[in-house]
Amino acid sequence: MEIDFTDKLILITGSSRGIGKATARAFLDAGARIAINGRTDRSVISAIIDLDGGDRLVPAAGDIGIMRGCASVVKTAIDGLGGLDVLVNCAGVCENATIEETDEDLWDQTININLKGTFFCSKLALAALRSRRGVIVNLGSDAGLLGERNLSAYCASKGGIVNLTRAMALELAPEVRVNCVCPSYVDTDMVRRDNIAKSENPAATEERLKNFAPMKRMATPEEIAKVILFLASDQAGFITGAALQIDGGTTAGH
Repeated sequence: MEIDFTDKLILITGSSRGIGKATARAFLDAGARIAINGRTDRSVISAIIDLDGGDRLVPAAGDIGIMRGCASVVKTAIDGLGGLDVLVNCAGVCENATIEETDEDLWDQTININLKGTFFCSKLALAALRSRRGVIVNLGSDAGLLGERNLSAYCASKGGIVNLTRAMALELAPEVRVNCVCPSYVDTDMVRRDNIAKSENPAATEERLKNFAPMKRMATPEEIAKVILFLASDQAGFITGAALQIDGGTTAGH
């Protein structure tokens, strides 16, 4: 059955690129109106031009790693859309660093954007979401379900998102459903820039990432977007508090 979001109102943080942008395109194709978020006006406008959705796309630039940024993004989106049916907390950062290399700035940036932004965007959107019996979909990670070397701050932030999702689902039911998706490596510009290009041997690193999952490849952003769309839809109406693995088998066991 085709998922229909005609006239539904969606805010996707981090939707100027990567998984967020693919998710915006999927919602757009399903008939929704969407608020596009990125850190800068330039990145948001560039994404809106590329998505080519006309007046069904609303710009909502801002840094969700800080409280005033969350407040501005959510208010701009709700005012521009005229309400809110779905919040997708997709903005995130990831930087490889050993425990010794992880300084306070890297820790704060990772936790603030990934975890703090997810919590406060959700909190600030609650009144609008409750009024329309809405949905929150958070971006977790397989790194929120198992540990990985040289990603301590990232694992902490994504583990927080997974359990935050469960807590929010309990507190907000039955008015608002809350779930998260947990991808493994996804073939995005962030992974290619921060994980592959910065490594000592990019070709070897790319092969390692492809072989990390039993499926022997990275996911595409579009594959993650399809699952987000499902969780936001009425077809998932009895699903809340779930952390859905889209990881090619990485968390199944070794």
